[in-house]
This record gives sequence, structure tokens and C-alpha cells, in this order.
Amino acid sequence: MESPPEPQQAPPREPILTLPAALTAYVALVAAIHLRVLLPPELENWTIDVFGFIPKRYDSTLLDVAFPGGAGAKVWTFVTYSLLHANLSHIGFNVLWLLPFGSALARRFGASRFFVFMAVTAAAGALAHLVTHEHAIAPMIGASASVSGTMAAAIRFAFVRGSFLSFSRGDAEAASKVPALSLSRALRDMRVLGFLAVWFGVNIVFGVGSIAIGAEGTSVAWQAHIGGFLAGLMLFALFDPVPRIAANAADASSRDGSGSA
Repeated sequence: MESPPEPQQAPPREPILTLPAALTAYVALVAAIHLRVLLPPELENWTIDVFGFIPKRYDSTLLDVAFPGGAGAKVWTFVTYSLLHANLSHIGFNVLWLLPFGSALARRFGASRFFVFMAVTAAAGALAHLVTHEHAIAPMIGASASVSGTMAAAIRFAFVRGSFLSFSRGDAEAASKVPALSLSRALRDMRVLGFLAVWFGVNIVFGVGSIAIGAEGTSVAWQAHIGGFLAGLMLFALFDPVPRIAANAADASSRDGSGSA
């Protein structure tokens, strides 16, 4: 007489917040670059001047004013500023938001697309800051524009059934690969609209109230946040390797009982 087979156990589900290699490398790079604070003050200030984003560097009305970095800095600082941070709390705040949104996006895009996306959204944030602060001489630093871009891109699929903000989500890998909503359909989804309202509301409060972050009272470049966010929202489809969700599937996802986030 044969004994009944033992019931098979379901394979363990990967935790939703395990970091993919691309995001781990990005955070490690930011942390390594922050070791610049160990440099003598004059060298640390030089790194900010050469790699931070200074709007006045592009002021065509200036005569005989030389900024560190020369002509090359007018190009690379559109991206390099995003890898510099004021202090550890500045890094921690950005990494905190990257954990859910950046993890999902890095898994979905893969390393190459993810790094290019972070650079593009950083450049969009710098452009928004330049347009609104064309004569500012204070350097802008920080990854917040890129972080905002990852948040905007991720909400294109975050609320779809099985994704990471859905109550019926799968494991981390599956949650990052669900088909995304088109931009027009996403902008008709009440959960997405609610997220947008809260996100823009918080940034407007930061801007109008001149709220500062960090012990040094560094002001928040909220226009750069918006520039990065809009770039992530609008350009997501150019980076997304996952086939787009069908219209009938999108309607079903909005009725899956996942509720509002």
C-alpha cells in the first residue's frame, strides 16, 4: 500500500522590496561619491562647482566670468548634479523613495534602460530648474528629479492588478512586469489621479512655503522635481520593454477590487 504523496509547498515569494542589482549599484555610486565630504573644504567646494548644476553658468549676458569646469561642465552637469548630495539625510530621503518605485522600475527596464532613464529625468529636472532660475548662482545638487521621474513612471503600472501597489500583487519580479496603462488611460484612473494630486500638492507646499531640508537648511528645488516627474510620466513608453496593456484588460484591472492606494 502506497502512502499518499506529501502536499507540495508553494515556492517562497520574493520580498517586494529586495533591491535589484541596477538600483543597488546606483545607491552604491551615490554613497561612494558622497565620500567627497572627507576632502579638504576647498576641494569639496570645487567638486560642487564643477559637477553641480549652476544656472548662471548658462547666462549669455555674462562677460569674462569663468566657472570651474569650463565648457564641458555646461554639458555634464545636467546629469552629474544628481549624484551629489548635501548630507546623509538628503541621501536617505531619496533612497527611501527609490526603494519601492526605483526597485520596480529597475526590474522592469533592466540595468541599461534604468541608468539612461535616471540620466534623462535628471536632465529634465535641470532644464526645469534652469528655466525658472536662469540667474541663480547657487549650485543645485541631489537625485530628487530622477527619483520623481521613477515615481511618475512607476505609477503607469503600479496600480494594475498584480503590481506592487495592488492588493493582489505577485512577487517582486512579477509585480514589475505587469502590462502598463497607456498615458491617456492612466490619466483617467482615479488612483493615478489621486497620486498625482498628492504629489503635486506636496511639492507646491514645499515651493510656496520655502521649506528646507537637512541640517544645513538647503532649500528644495521643487521645480526640478516637477521637471523630472513630467519627464518620467511622458517618456515612460520609450523605455518600457513590456507590451502595453489592452483596453479591455485595463478596464478589468480597474475593477479587480484592489481599491485605492
